[in-house]
Parts: sequence; structure tokens; C-alpha cells
Amino acid sequence: MRILPIAALMASLAMPAAADDFTPVLQDYLEAEIRPWATNPILISAIRAQNERHAGMSLAQVEEMDRTWRAEIGAADTPTITPVLENSASDYLRERVEAAGGMITEVFIMDSHGLNVAASSATSDMWQGDEAKFNETYPKGADAVHISDIEFDESSQIFQGQISIPMVDPDTGEVVGAMTVGVNAEALM
Repeated sequence: MRILPIAALMASLAMPAAADDFTPVLQDYLEAEIRPWATNPILISAIRAQNERHAGMSLAQVEEMDRTWRAEIGAADTPTITPVLENSASDYLRERVEAAGGMITEVFIMDSHGLNVAASSATSDMWQGDEAKFNETYPKGADAVHISDIEFDESSQIFQGQISIPMVDPDTGEVVGAMTVGVNAEALM
């Protein structure tokens, strides 16, 4: 693998077809590196537990949790964010980021509402249920995949793409949630 200089990457992304050029590379990375740990029992168990806790939750309640999360970003007291970042599933996700040696920038898993269950680091919002990373995966079945365009991420100062897939319980075949993995596009080239 070679690292493409940022200037060359920016120039290639300026061409209309450039984002499509990354899709096969991201798909290959998904199959080789992400799928093997996407059914990890720690992750599936965490999603199932949150699905049970959030059963019957209304859209208004989901939106209120999201507003609370966004208000806590950068605050000293984070009672909504902390439980998502400080659990065994988040520890596992951080291990995956570390093991990827710079290829993965972030990982988070979502419940059946699209609310964060666990994350390698804090996301800008808690509710992903109104975004393609959730809407193009969770409700579309076990084989769904959503690969985003390559975009410049302000917080990490790198170009990244996101790979999102449903989280499937390997024992039952049931789709229980979704996962999004941010991939360092510069490191892929």
C-alpha cells in the first residue's frame, strides 16, 4: 500500500468520477478487514441490550436524546455521551481502530433506532437514523452496504470515506443494528 499525497488526492477528487474510483477499494477493505469482526458477540450483545432498553421509544424521545448529546459535546459533564464511550463494546471498537494502524479513523455502532450504542470516539450527534449510513443499511437487510463519498473530515484533517453495514446476529440471522467505519482514504491509495 502506498500513501497518496494530499495534493494529488485533492486533485483526483476534483474530477467527477473520482469518488467512484474509491468504491471498489473501500468494498475490498470491508470484506477483508471489517466483516471478520462485525459479528463480534460483544458488539451484538451491546446492540441487543440497547434495543431492549429503547423498545417503544418514540421519535420525539429519540430526537430529544440527540439534542441532549449535541449539547454535551465539549462540556465537562456528559451523562449521555459517557455511557456510549465507556463500555466494553467501545473498548473493542477502539482496539479495532488501533489495530488498523491508521486505516480506520472512527467506528460506531447503532441500535434499531439509529442511536449510538458504542463508539471509538464521540460523534457529532447521537442519532444516525436520519442519515444514509443507517437508512441504507439497517432497514435494507443483512447484505446491505452503504459506501459514502470521500470527504475531507475537519476534525481529523484527512480525507475519509465511510463504510456502513447492518449488524447481524450470527446466531439468528437477525439484523439488530448498524455499524459505520470511517476509513482513511489517503492510506488506501
